[in-house]
Amino acid sequence: MERIYSTGKRKTAVARVWLMPGSGNVIVNDMPYQEYFYDHIVAGDVIFAPFRVTNLMGKFDVFCTVKGGGKSAQAEAIRHGITRALIIYQQDLKPILRKAGFVTRDPREKERKKYGLRGARRGQQYSKR
Repeated sequence: MERIYSTGKRKTAVARVWLMPGSGNVIVNDMPYQEYFYDHIVAGDVIFAPFRVTNLMGKFDVFCTVKGGGKSAQAEAIRHGITRALIIYQQDLKPILRKAGFVTRDPREKERKKYGLRGARRGQQYSKR
């Protein structure tokens, strides 16, 4: 097996993920994931979730580049990319990953602000006097 490529997305974050046999190293944007997500406590749990669910922990090295969004969305985009790569690697893992909720791309995006309102839906404050 060479290496498997897949793309993961969440909000405006897009992760390009390469999966190759190895010892469980995760490199994000040319740095270890602990260094990249230094201020994000649960990023490691989110990224390794597909491996934990499928009992493949420590069997693959992950190399990924991620752009857009915040740290949470980027971690979830990486998780989505890893999930899709694992499905390419072994089709039998799809039902397990689907049950865990990792296969479906989360479609929720920020709603645009409308004119005449303070945000997407919040109106002006009413003043009686």
